Amino acid sequence: MTHDDRVKKLRFRAWRRGFRELDLLMGAFADQHLARLDDQGLDAFEALLGENDQDVYAWIIGQSEPPAPFRTEVFDLIRSFRFFARNALGEQGG
Repeated sequence: MTHDDRVKKLRFRAWRRGFRELDLLMGAFADQHLARLDDQGLDAFEALLGENDQDVYAWIIGQSEPPAPFRTEVFDLIRSFRFFARNALGEQGG
C-alpha cells in the first residue's frame, strides 16, 4: 500500500469512529497532518484508532494518561491540536 493510500484509509477511519467529539478531533487532525507523517507516525495514529473511543478521548483531553505505548510524538501533536480544533470547530469543553 502506498503512503497516499494509507493516509486516505486512515483519514476515512478517523472521521468515522462513532463518537462525535472524537470524530471531529481525529478527523480534523488527520486532514491537516497525516500526509506529513512518516510510516512510524502513521503506525502511532493507526494504533490510537484501534483503541476504545472513550479511552482515547479521555487521554487526549487529559482526563487520564495513556498507557506507555501510546505516548508518542503523534499523540502529543493530537493533544496539542485539540485546542486548535476546538477553536476552529467551535466546540465547547475538552
